[in-house]
Amino acid sequence: MQDASFRFYADLNDFLPPERQQAAFVYSFNNDQSIKHLIEAAGVPHTEVERILVNGTPVDFSYRVQPGDRVAVYPHFSTLDVDAGQNGRLRPPPPSPARFILDIHLGQLARYLRLLGFDTLYPDSDLDDADLAQIAHDEERILLSRDRGLLMRSLVVHGYCLRTKDSEEQLTAVLHRFSLFDQIQDTPRCLRCNGILQPIVKEAIIDRLEPKTKRYYHEFQICQDCEQIYWQGSHYPKLRQFVAAVKQNRG
Repeated sequence: MQDASFRFYADLNDFLPPERQQAAFVYSFNNDQSIKHLIEAAGVPHTEVERILVNGTPVDFSYRVQPGDRVAVYPHFSTLDVDAGQNGRLRPPPPSPARFILDIHLGQLARYLRLLGFDTLYPDSDLDDADLAQIAHDEERILLSRDRGLLMRSLVVHGYCLRTKDSEEQLTAVLHRFSLFDQIQDTPRCLRCNGILQPIVKEAIIDRLEPKTKRYYHEFQICQDCEQIYWQGSHYPKLRQFVAAVKQNRG
């Protein structure tokens, strides 16, 4: 066994046992271990790591840890920017505009993201971790989950481990993590299936409307995929208040 010194910074300490938080600690390892493997063996998904310094020099996930190394591991910081040509870039930039895939436990967060206009896949069945990781990789989507093991899969390039079960707090955390407040759209996606909404004349759908809806509402949208119909009903002001409150949380 060999030893190196590791220190994890800021909210990466959320993943560590108390005795390893906010301090350097000695990490024993077998020869020829990648730094990615050792970071995840400590409990930190690679998706949470933005910068790694070894003896003061930036490295990427493929670096093989050497005896006596001093390793500093940093999360994403809004003021920490790694140029594309600089050593130590850990991954390509996230997709822009942002697009997501969520695990089965995040249904309300999926609806919130769609309400804000974000392309958000949410499985209608319990896909296994391998399927979710493959879709995230193939479609270049950000994977959101509270499951560390899922986010440690090597296929996952961009992801975020949610620290709370509260859906509104999750939404705010995701918007801050990926700097998405400027990408919020006035037109939502379909809350049911994630499809694109488009205007439709009332006459084309009038046979699908309830009597009071026919009488009091005249502007409608329809999902291009599942044909769900939307209009600005009594719930609409509350939704707009929710979106306005979200925008005020940009800090």
